[in-house]
Amino acid sequence: MHSPARMASLPESLPRICVALGFQTPEQLCAAAEREFKDGSKFLEFRLDYLTDPASGIEVMRSFRRNYPDSFILATCRHKQNTGYFKGSIDEQIKILEGAARNGAAALDLEIESAEKAKAAIRGMRDAAPLLVSYHNFQGTPALDPVLRRLRRIPADAYKVAITACKPSHNLRLLQFAREHRELPLVALAMSEMGVASRVLAPSAGCLYTYAAPDGQEGTAPGQIPARVMRNLYRCEKLTKRSQVYGVIADPVGHSKSPLIHNRALQARRIDAVYLPFLVPGTQLRDWMELAAGLPVMGFSVTIPHKQKIMRYLDTIDPLAKRIGAVNTVWRKAGKWRGTNTDVRGVVEPLSRNLRLAHARILIAGYGGAARAAAFALSDAGANVTITGRDPRKAQALAKAVRAAAVSLREAAAQPYAALVHATPIGMFPKTEECLFRDCIPAGTVFDMVYNPHETLLIRRAKEQGCSVIYGSEMFIEQAAAQFEIWTGEAAPVAVMRSALEQHGG
Repeated sequence: MHSPARMASLPESLPRICVALGFQTPEQLCAAAEREFKDGSKFLEFRLDYLTDPASGIEVMRSFRRNYPDSFILATCRHKQNTGYFKGSIDEQIKILEGAARNGAAALDLEIESAEKAKAAIRGMRDAAPLLVSYHNFQGTPALDPVLRRLRRIPADAYKVAITACKPSHNLRLLQFAREHRELPLVALAMSEMGVASRVLAPSAGCLYTYAAPDGQEGTAPGQIPARVMRNLYRCEKLTKRSQVYGVIADPVGHSKSPLIHNRALQARRIDAVYLPFLVPGTQLRDWMELAAGLPVMGFSVTIPHKQKIMRYLDTIDPLAKRIGAVNTVWRKAGKWRGTNTDVRGVVEPLSRNLRLAHARILIAGYGGAARAAAFALSDAGANVTITGRDPRKAQALAKAVRAAAVSLREAAAQPYAALVHATPIGMFPKTEECLFRDCIPAGTVFDMVYNPHETLLIRRAKEQGCSVIYGSEMFIEQAAAQFEIWTGEAAPVAVMRSALEQHGG
């Protein structure tokens, strides 16, 4: 077995983020490379196999390196048989990569399948430029040590292992694998949206670098996120093995703006931590807890569809959250998982700024975790609460729990209320043209908990009817600020959080 040395001809200050560029024409490749370089990304992967004529990328590389000599280019020409697009022979594949090395490539990536068939050519490739031999699995996460043993049979300067995360704990397996082999020049990551955490945390686990997508463009592999987001929001390059991890669990999770505001808050308070989005299907909560314990995650937000089911995995739940039957905030203390519900603050604070809650007639639409928090909080505040929704039985069950009334949507529309609290996902991105109330909204004040989009169809209709409106962003900021304070013990920088949300249309 061969023991590789680090990429000798690359500086120790090799950037930790490599932007993967896959385009069909040389002009598109050149334009994208220039945009990314000027935006701060000096390490670029040229996927030559994406080009209609792969050899045409070599001239782009030579010209680009002449114009930007402090750039680092990784040349890849993956064969069609190995999930790439190159259709020529392996000999032709090798020649293109060697040509890239002679014209400015700082390193070459050759997939293991081609490398095993071209062992005689490996020495010549390494003479031309440092060689990275890569393994990709687009189906799942196999046993990783046998994969590494297979890779290391090929003499190379670095090795890459890219697997597909099919459940949350695959991130943990991948990151633990990277930590166990920190002495090797290794690149390891989990593809798919479920693998985002591994992409962000890989460098802090000892990997040489991680991959990102160009801004505003599709990546070359599932789960790649823009380099600007990796660099500025997640601060991937600055994370260490001591950095704390927080996050949000949801399904879907891609629309969540929680990473936006919590990362800005952590940065404002100079806390060495990152807040990540974790895609967790409803059937994989137990697996998520395995990941959370192993990373370790210090705290996390809980949203659709997990607010009620998460309770069975917690050691301690505060009394109000128990009464509500839903938890949106979890943290680790003294080795135990603890849960509470900051949605309560998110409901009461914005509404109390608009009306006196005691004895106010308030209609709550919904019966999930957020609706339950609103019902208990407003009932405790002395409001006269009524529950409605599309499923009368679920509305009646929540009404019974808080000693409130339950009415059908038709009955609700015929009665006047001081406020409507909309606590369903109807109208949430991407189904933004849906609205629970098709005609007249029976309230003077409308509070829509949906915050993405900022201006929901319900809010637009409420404005047209002359109602006062409370945006979902108000609840979102309030509950997030309470989470931040629980996790960090510091005052939440609310102005920073609100500004971050507003800058992105929230």
